[in-house]
Amino acid sequence: MFTGIVEETGEIVGRSRTEDGLRLRIAADEVATGLEHGQSISVSGACLTVERFEEGAWFEVFLASETVERTYLGELSEGEAVNLERAMPADGRFDGHVVQGHVDAVATVSGIESVEEDWFFEFQLPEGYDRYVVEKGSITLDGISLTVADLAEGGAPQAHRNDGGDTAGAGRVTVAIIPTTYELTTLSAKEPGDPVHLEVDVLAKYVERLLEGYVPDLSL
Repeated sequence: MFTGIVEETGEIVGRSRTEDGLRLRIAADEVATGLEHGQSISVSGACLTVERFEEGAWFEVFLASETVERTYLGELSEGEAVNLERAMPADGRFDGHVVQGHVDAVATVSGIESVEEDWFFEFQLPEGYDRYVVEKGSITLDGISLTVADLAEGGAPQAHRNDGGDTAGAGRVTVAIIPTTYELTTLSAKEPGDPVHLEVDVLAKYVERLLEGYVPDLSL
């Protein structure tokens, strides 16, 4: 389990295709220190397992075909950055929210606006996922625990747009980003049209599952 509090950004320094998937080597300082074989690490929101590492320098993870298909990690090139977080220790401080590291889908940056020291990011959600999001609730984007500032379940385009595109009819979520989060994560390099990994709050999924059988069609 993770908390969505990114420890540092790492750099992809190696990638190799295999018959079953993709292997990445990621350079890091803090996260690559004190590692163990088989340890779980969130790489931009995807929970991956450490196969090999060099203390304080790099670690390698394997992406099965399912992970390659569900995420955009397979599209990244050497030199690109990823958000990193090690699994939460049992006695650790819980600063974010419950993050499993199971990417639900890929969302898209649809707008970015700087307001004084803060930033407002708007993301277009894949169809059907806005049902799991509530205003002021938690959402994970590229492994970052964020609070929903505004939610538009389809309809007219939202504020904080600057790409001129049309996302009418798609669910969109807006989050406010403080300077620390902007500077310490890959959000500072994002532009409208870029992909981000989406993990909705797992509690919403459990509630939906518990209500199945009592409510005929939860999508209405």
